[in-house]
Amino acid sequence: MPRRHAPATDRNREPILEVLRDCLPKSGRVLEIACGTGQHTAFFAPEFPNLEWQPSDLDPEARASTDEWARNLANVQPAIALDASAREWPLNGVSAIFCANMIHIAPIEACTGLVVGAGRALEPKGLLILYGPYRRDGAHTAASNASFDEDLRARNPSWGIRDLEFVTAEAANAGLVHQGTTQMPANNLLLVFRASADAEATR
Repeated sequence: MPRRHAPATDRNREPILEVLRDCLPKSGRVLEIACGTGQHTAFFAPEFPNLEWQPSDLDPEARASTDEWARNLANVQPAIALDASAREWPLNGVSAIFCANMIHIAPIEACTGLVVGAGRALEPKGLLILYGPYRRDGAHTAASNASFDEDLRARNPSWGIRDLEFVTAEAANAGLVHQGTTQMPANNLLLVFRASADAEATR
């Protein structure tokens, strides 16, 4: 199975890495949701050698591509199948969850399922980190995002750029506190949420 390649990943990986360096823990396990080509996995994992990186994706071809990208990386586990909208995930007790560019190219159930699942899967004080385009106060942040959103909805009516306020509210309902929003290149945002210190007691 050949490795897939997404040019956008090469463009956004350095700015994302800068934020990850500031927030990821020194050790533990990171679950990557919707690992896609595997380029993020292969780029980020070596930067955090004391973190175990667990990529996941519903698409078997994406998992195969990720495994190819990460073939020689000691701290990356084989990619697993994971449906973010499922009531049960195949693992929990993770230190951080990273998801890039998924919730706008998936039904809204994947967005809500992601934050609910993260609320269950994260260890106390664990992080949920989301990257991608968002609307703010019901409006797009750039004309290019509006055009992108229109294209997404034309391809699939259940897709579309989500409202930052909706995602933040859903995360709060799942017991995750919004820690911050970082403006990223190409009109994207990086959101960080943190599980409470007594997350185990509330599950």
